[in-house]
Amino acid sequence: MIRAVVLAFATLALASCGGSGGSAGGSHNISGAGATFPASIYQKWSEGYRGAAKVGLNYQAIGSGGGIKQIKAGTVDFGATDKPLKADELAKAGLYQFPTVIGGVVPILNVEGLQPGQLKLTGALLGDIYLGKVKTWNDAAIAAVNPGVKLPATPITVVHRSDGSGTTFLFTTYLSGQNAEWKAKAGASDAISWPTGLAGKGNDGVAAFVKQTAGSIGYVEYAYAKQNGASYAQMQNKAGSFVAPNAANFAAAAEGADWARAPGNYLLLLDQPGANAWPITGATFILVHKDAADAGVLQGVLKFFDWAYANGDQAAAQLDYVPLPAAVKDLVRKQWASELKAGGKPVWPAK
Repeated sequence: MIRAVVLAFATLALASCGGSGGSAGGSHNISGAGATFPASIYQKWSEGYRGAAKVGLNYQAIGSGGGIKQIKAGTVDFGATDKPLKADELAKAGLYQFPTVIGGVVPILNVEGLQPGQLKLTGALLGDIYLGKVKTWNDAAIAAVNPGVKLPATPITVVHRSDGSGTTFLFTTYLSGQNAEWKAKAGASDAISWPTGLAGKGNDGVAAFVKQTAGSIGYVEYAYAKQNGASYAQMQNKAGSFVAPNAANFAAAAEGADWARAPGNYLLLLDQPGANAWPITGATFILVHKDAADAGVLQGVLKFFDWAYANGDQAAAQLDYVPLPAAVKDLVRKQWASELKAGGKPVWPAK
């Protein structure tokens, strides 16, 4: 379902906007590509912005790795990634990044007899499942965390991403912090050599594989879990509490985020303290060139996200993303004014 929505969105945007094509003065129809994690909210914002500004957005949800490659190559106006680039990599590529919303990565299940949220997992146990060490749903290690829950003897099928993915980066970075063997054998990146399992393209592909595969487990951004009606696991957080994935718990994980002290806006929100913090929480980011070839194109991108910052919080909350605090949005706007240029001249505020 999600895949159909995202593809329909991209097709509609292309049809209504005529694709990407440069035009100064802010009338440029915006093109972007990258993370599937925020595709649902970018679609929603696009609908509102098209009505308000008569400017369209063509966003291709191809995965964070693809978004990074395309903005570096200059084939899109912006790239989108859930794997933030560190300050040195940004400088080397001549890029700048800023956050848009916060969300959560969620283990989803297709296990007969288990209701949403009934199963509890720890980070170490989730790592062992993805290593292929825990092979059935009634394994003693799972039973020990779930006393009183009737667990079937069904074999576990692991589902993971096939493409370069910021969702994978968040998931594997979290596992690396929880499971030493996972860190040593698989590691943390947007694309790894998976020890076992089936591969699906995009959050939508993972969700589809889990839905059609009995006994499976996968990981997706929460909007995909919710809109697919997927069963999910509770996760044990740093405080030792087992918590469910929802916007309030994603917000709890982001409470202590200090964006002002994050070089290049590089900030991870994994395994944060707090009784209700969801442990696999992360922001999603936009990448643009620091010194653009076309002022109007860069201004068009910034105008879109400025509008989203001002008008998009309700839509984000409805899709269970967490909007950025007003102070963080103001910080980002100040960065636009001081750091972004075209031909060496500031592009923000746009006139």
